[in-house]
Amino acid sequence: MATQQLRHELALSRTFDEAARQDFVSALRGFILHDMAADMRAVYERDVKPQAAAAGREPKNGSEVHAAIREHDYFRFYSALRVNAQEMVWDSVRDQVQRQRGQVNDEVRRRAQKARGSVTLQPGFEVPKSVGSLDVHLMPGGYVAEAGQDDATQGAFYDNGAAVFFMGLLGEDQGDIGRSIARFVHRRFPDFRPARILDLGCTIGHNTVPWAQEYPEAEVYAIDVAAPALRYGSARAEALGAPVHFRQMDATKLDYPDESFDVVWSSMFLHEVPLKSIRRLLKEAHRVLKKGGLMLHMELPPNRSLSPYDGFYLDWDSWYNAEPFYKTFRDQDPRALCTEAGFAPDKVEEFVVPSLNFYGEDAVHAAAEHREAVVDGDTGRLASGISWYAFGAWK
Repeated sequence: MATQQLRHELALSRTFDEAARQDFVSALRGFILHDMAADMRAVYERDVKPQAAAAGREPKNGSEVHAAIREHDYFRFYSALRVNAQEMVWDSVRDQVQRQRGQVNDEVRRRAQKARGSVTLQPGFEVPKSVGSLDVHLMPGGYVAEAGQDDATQGAFYDNGAAVFFMGLLGEDQGDIGRSIARFVHRRFPDFRPARILDLGCTIGHNTVPWAQEYPEAEVYAIDVAAPALRYGSARAEALGAPVHFRQMDATKLDYPDESFDVVWSSMFLHEVPLKSIRRLLKEAHRVLKKGGLMLHMELPPNRSLSPYDGFYLDWDSWYNAEPFYKTFRDQDPRALCTEAGFAPDKVEEFVVPSLNFYGEDAVHAAAEHREAVVDGDTGRLASGISWYAFGAWK
């Protein structure tokens, strides 16, 4: 697998060495997540599970699988290589971004002067410790590092790193998650015409912009706590022709009136939030959602939907990828989280949406015609046959 070259006007140039390095890291990640992951499952079925059964019983959940396999040489080799490959993702784009830091910031400032959307930051904003104290995904500086006043290059760092990380699976603008699910919603609910859409924890808007493109008549808002990501995200949205209003804001304390949005959306956000904050932000989502509106969160599927081994495999990031809240979230019942936030049980939704980039329009449309969400071992995994899990509720 090769790096998907970004295709927007903030995309950075690559030297031959940078391109070769990034393509190598993408290919290495593909080998780890496909070939080695398949071999590790075989090791578990052949060696680890029978040994556990002989000692008493087979592992009943992901944590027990982890305990049973963690000392096995193959798992240790797999994990060491995967951690190193994760760090190599960021190393492969660091020089590229630093070399063009001035260009990035100049372009962000230029687009801010002509923007149809907006970016609003809060002086003295206190970044939650759960974000500011972590190099999440092992990304140096996390989401919030700044090299100077009004710096946006951490957003560029994330954008270009994501292109390597996702190995081309998300398309040339890295927006496949948002595009697939927005298209699915549009197809399944053709009479639903949201006028105002809010994205929680948007980072640089990879999955915000597709909602703006799917519903071009809607006003689209996006919030995050990370100033450099918002600066870059706003310029990136402008480059892609999407007028999005980015604001620095904590999702647990939304500065919007009651019943002010038709869609409240997030993608790959909740698993980076402590459980107590998840509960608060879901209540806030319920508060700002209009009657008849839809709350929807794309996430990895819950452990209750997966086999013990598949749950363990997805929870790897919680133990080894600086994502400490990951497993705690995936151990929850999404339906219970929705009802605790104030949504009626019969209004809760769960969707499994095939990747638009991987499968194409017909597959997304066909999935929209079927009412049952079927989670399998490939749901949410960066693998061939990828599909996206989402849950939420109507108000």
